[in-house]
Amino acid sequence: MRIGFIGLGVMGGPMAKHLIAKRANVAVFDVDPFRMHGFSPLEADLAASVAQAAMGADVVFLSLPGSAVVREVVLGADGLASAMRSGSVVVDTSTTEPTVTVEIASALAQKGIGFLDAPVSGGEKAAVDGTLAFMVGGDESLFNDCADLFSAMGTAVRVGQAGAGEAAKLINNMIVGATFAIVAEAFALGVKHGLDPKVLHEAIRGGWAGSKVLDVSVAAMLDRDFKPGGTVNIHWKDLGYALSLAKDEDVPTPVTALVHEIFKAARADGKGGLSQPAIVTLWERLIGKEVKS
Repeated sequence: MRIGFIGLGVMGGPMAKHLIAKRANVAVFDVDPFRMHGFSPLEADLAASVAQAAMGADVVFLSLPGSAVVREVVLGADGLASAMRSGSVVVDTSTTEPTVTVEIASALAQKGIGFLDAPVSGGEKAAVDGTLAFMVGGDESLFNDCADLFSAMGTAVRVGQAGAGEAAKLINNMIVGATFAIVAEAFALGVKHGLDPKVLHEAIRGGWAGSKVLDVSVAAMLDRDFKPGGTVNIHWKDLGYALSLAKDEDVPTPVTALVHEIFKAARADGKGGLSQPAIVTLWERLIGKEVKS
């Protein structure tokens, strides 16, 4: 099997490494040449373009910033739609809008090319560890055909037809974003009242407030380490996609709308390139102290 992988960033780079470790004949490409430096010509073919990475590929994976980039890479001039043969498959692990996913799946189907939307959750650590959670939309037979590839990078659950994976990811990020926001707000209140945030974390983490987001947030706040993985900018983008989906479905999402504004405020404050727990700095300015022991 020949595999192409396009997009070698924080998530895509480790994912491609896992596929290389499990399979021979992988071609990788990124528009940033620096990201290509992490791959040896002995372990992967270093492609010079999207089309070259896709040439002869049975499956091409994408890990890209958003809907517009995915659409251009797949449907644009010299994109995957023109470079891939009938019977091959595109697997998009990016977080994009479900409407764009359906558009792309339909366009590829006309050329006999399969498509799975398979966004991931788990962050950089899970990408490196090979424990990502894939939420997959698309044809069941295509999903089964790609099962071994998903297992090289984590676990995968098919949630429905094209677009369903992206919808599931947006719902995931609605919950995650709201949790990041309430952890920042709550711990700022605790620190203002005189509580030690480390002790507070130990007190509540075993109860109903316990979660992976709580643990990640508190560790970042205590260590003042807001190095991305995921970023405020990316989560703000994803929440915007979720609000668009909610508008299309005529479902009220007031909590998500408020959280979207909190992330927007953090972006305006220059924190867009930092990890999501950096939104706590908005409250720290108000209380006049940092959330740390």
